[in-house]
Amino acid sequence: MDAIDRRIIAALQRDGRMTIADLAETVGLSPTPCARRLDRLQSDGVITGYAARVDPHKIGLPVSVFISVELEQQAKGGIEAFERAVRGFDEVMECHLMTGSRDILLRVVVADLAAFDQFLEHRLMRVPGIRNMRSNFALRTMISRDVLPVPT
Repeated sequence: MDAIDRRIIAALQRDGRMTIADLAETVGLSPTPCARRLDRLQSDGVITGYAARVDPHKIGLPVSVFISVELEQQAKGGIEAFERAVRGFDEVMECHLMTGSRDILLRVVVADLAAFDQFLEHRLMRVPGIRNMRSNFALRTMISRDVLPVPT
């Protein structure tokens, strides 16, 4: 990746609906070489997709919960089984394998406390291999970034 590729990535993170002509002008290329670079960035997996950013409050999902999970076994099979199980839960927005005293950190979004209770009772607590869980509710999001700091 060179400086132009990085400018393409930075520009598309700001506006993923940008036309090739606008993108080319922004990064200082003509449209055809810009389109070739964009295709390469996509085929190489640098750009993994495009999506709309949605305000969770405005669609009725204002509650964000961080759940620390300790597994009974930290072996590869136990971690993979847990990942397969939670991958099917739409409420799980992020799932991270962690260092330290907790093995997994989940970020879950729900409509309210009753929905969180239902998620815990009927979904997460039924996943085998969990030793312990601890939930923390986000009171307010102070910083949320979707744009990565692309090194120049």
